[in-house]
Amino acid sequence: MAGRLTLHAFTALGWLDGQFGLWRHPELVPPRAVPDLQWWSDLARTAERGCMDSMFFADAMGMGGFTADDREAEVRGGRMILWDPAVTISGLAAATEHLGFLFTSSILQDHPFTFARRASTLDQLTGGRVGWNMVTSYSPNAARNLGYADLPSREERYAWAEEYADVVYRLWEGSWEDDALLADVASGVYVDPAKVHPIDFAGDRYRVQGPHLTHPTPQRTPLLVQAGGSPAGREYAARHAEIQFIAETDERAMAETISDVRRLAVRSGRRPDDISFVVSSRFVVGSTEAEARRKAAELFERADFPDLVAHLSSAIGKDFSGLSPDDPVDLLNDPAGSGGMSGSLQALVDGLPKDRVPTLREVVRASRNRGRVVGTPEQIADVLQRWHEAGVGGVTVSMELRPTSLVEFVEHVIPVLQDRGLAQREYAPGTLREKLMGYGDRLPDRHPAARHRR
Repeated sequence: MAGRLTLHAFTALGWLDGQFGLWRHPELVPPRAVPDLQWWSDLARTAERGCMDSMFFADAMGMGGFTADDREAEVRGGRMILWDPAVTISGLAAATEHLGFLFTSSILQDHPFTFARRASTLDQLTGGRVGWNMVTSYSPNAARNLGYADLPSREERYAWAEEYADVVYRLWEGSWEDDALLADVASGVYVDPAKVHPIDFAGDRYRVQGPHLTHPTPQRTPLLVQAGGSPAGREYAARHAEIQFIAETDERAMAETISDVRRLAVRSGRRPDDISFVVSSRFVVGSTEAEARRKAAELFERADFPDLVAHLSSAIGKDFSGLSPDDPVDLLNDPAGSGGMSGSLQALVDGLPKDRVPTLREVVRASRNRGRVVGTPEQIADVLQRWHEAGVGGVTVSMELRPTSLVEFVEHVIPVLQDRGLAQREYAPGTLREKLMGYGDRLPDRHPAARHRR
């Protein structure tokens, strides 16, 4: 497959980055301090030094555990600490020149009018370097934090997400005409009133008059990314996403997922290559394979096992509380999609032995190893090259030890990828959409948002 891989530094705006007790690791400096804006700016500059495409911030609006013990593990380990990434992006953009920023925002957490204004502000202040990770949330605690009795069903959440997208598209794409902003000193007209329009939206959930309160920004609509792996998530990605993050790490499974979403995209009136697929992955780099495997084993042994179990429970929607590490866990006969992130559950099941029932410890270890590539820089580059040949357009670089994991990838793996033509050596001009998708600063006319243009 021609072209390069896009590279995205994946993190969360909390100290622990979700890494389950590894705050005690001696390589973390400082191990018990709260990072400030300078620390995050240094991390962003590290990514930019490697000519990476973006920093991608995961986020959540609630805790994920099923039980009091799960929630206690999240609090005790500090994993529930999360700041708002959207607030931070303008500061990180000022510390960098080219790096893009992808931020997560759920349909539950903001009214679409408020969110559209925030996203436009970021797109303007960064010169078109932002993207929105479109999520529907999977945590009942998040729903209850935001005033709902419980988390709606997956089907209801995706119907909600369709209406949410419709509102923000109307604001971003249809409320202002491109030449509405005049700033004409002679006439005294700053904005032409005839070219700014209310949207007068009335749906099942929202009523929004408009108009949008900001003029068209460099991208108008931020780059659209999505990470749902369930059938409903794939359908939503096929209609809306420009980048879809996938959990599969087996080349055959990757190719099947990519083929399916591209088929759905064509059915929605889009082109197969309108969506780039990015694998969610982590890397443990060693000067030898033995050193890398030793480092990977040490990371698992240092992690807090109850916290790992609590995270697994929330991530796949299954309650493992009350089980000991050696108890059997039969996921093969537990239908994917019954709760939580069914795409993650299916990917986990696919990686487990089929001839016997695994123990909880084995399931947790498999969960931690899913998406993890362990080896020398050359071995890691070999794996990424195979993924690319299977149709993958990019990878995330999650940080098990932050910033060590990112520094090692930038200093040792990226040069190998660059030598193979799989990573860029310098940044191309243009907005984040232009750099990653290649079809200009704005969404193409075949995207559903375009129907609102005037």
